Amino acid sequence: MTTIFSKIIDKSIPADILYEDELALAFKDINPQAPIHFLVIPKKAIATINDIEEADKTLVGHLYWVAAKLAAEMGFAQDGYRAVMNCNEHGGQTVYHIHLHVLAGKALGWPPYQDKLKPKLV
Repeated sequence: MTTIFSKIIDKSIPADILYEDELALAFKDINPQAPIHFLVIPKKAIATINDIEEADKTLVGHLYWVAAKLAAEMGFAQDGYRAVMNCNEHGGQTVYHIHLHVLAGKALGWPPYQDKLKPKLV
């Protein structure tokens, strides 16, 4: 299955690439949800978290290593950041190629959907 991420990996569409090695690619999100927002993706196509196989454990760990490396290099590791993957439609996944969202640059609330939990005043 070809996705927008496949096209970024093969360089057929441009991206603001922050990091690349033989296993992974990190690039700025085109619709940032925080002052710093980038994605870390495996070059191997894995559709969802549910599709990660035992043989992929090292690869998935590598994605988090890349996130931490970039956080340190970009100077926000000590302040803190969020690194999260969404899974399937109800989890907010829109591109079916696993990807780690890294968000930073401001205090992030929890839960991330807290505005939806507040009771409405009549």
